[in-house]
Amino acid sequence: MYNAEETRYEKMHYNRCGASGLLLPAVSLGLWHNFGSNGNFDNMTAMCQTAFDNGITHFDLANNYGPVYGAAEENFGRILNKSLGIYRDELVISTKAGYDMWPGPYGNWGSKKYLVASLDQSLMRMGLNYVDIYYHHRPDPDTPLEETAGALDGIVRSGKALYVGISNYNKEQTIAISELFRKMGTPFIINQRNYSMFNRDIEKDGLKDYAARNGIGIITFCPLAQGLLTDRYINGIPSDSRIKTDGRFLTENAVNEATLRKIVALNAIAKDRGQSLAQMALAWILRDGDITSVLIGASRPSQIIDNVGMLNNTHFNDDERRRIDEILA
Repeated sequence: MYNAEETRYEKMHYNRCGASGLLLPAVSLGLWHNFGSNGNFDNMTAMCQTAFDNGITHFDLANNYGPVYGAAEENFGRILNKSLGIYRDELVISTKAGYDMWPGPYGNWGSKKYLVASLDQSLMRMGLNYVDIYYHHRPDPDTPLEETAGALDGIVRSGKALYVGISNYNKEQTIAISELFRKMGTPFIINQRNYSMFNRDIEKDGLKDYAARNGIGIITFCPLAQGLLTDRYINGIPSDSRIKTDGRFLTENAVNEATLRKIVALNAIAKDRGQSLAQMALAWILRDGDITSVLIGASRPSQIIDNVGMLNNTHFNDDERRRIDEILA
């Protein structure tokens, strides 16, 4: 079922995660979409196996990934039990808590009550004793930051997570919580943020540079802007596209004339580089070595293989950088 180990890992690049000893694959698989109760389990299994066969050792989840809440973790637990579980020591598995998960006052945000209970539930759904990285999924404006940081520190000391991370924290929020982690000696190693050619907020708020200077890894989600940074919408909106079949995260008005002009121009550069637009968009994120890993989503195994293919060319010359910046301006 699996390729020889040496072949599997030769297909991937691995980057050190911040100042830690952990290496993450340049491409990680996110289970945000297509792993819920409305998905096809055989296809989920094939995608995870294809990812692992191509050197993707990191699988990223959250407590509320679905639909329904918890379904992605349950399905991934089934996949681990069926096949991937025998490779547990070769896998990095992460999950998160911070968004709405269950009714009442204890199923949301960043209290110790919520974070500890949610991880226990996540471990049960996946059939695991520990996760490799446990994230706080978003900043909590009301819970003291000391409580959230202390909860994550205690979780590591309990053995239920090896490392901790944060997600959707801006530069100032990252500085604040990282100082608390530093004082406690917590193995805080990573921030997960939205980053793509169409969303450069981590450059604007200074997080990208700060993290690189201070030994904090960054893993990026939505690298293809929910599918806009592909050639899928150049000739219209396909009936089987995410816009038509889901519409929660990408709507028809996103495919407007101005955006299409950028997509077409970027696609021309990608062709000159011998890449698909999706491959170039993924490679662009890794262009300067400041990003640890790019989280991809997929609806079928062939997309994973295509995305990993971007590693064949992650270099951008000065002219390509200039042209891309002009298009994105």
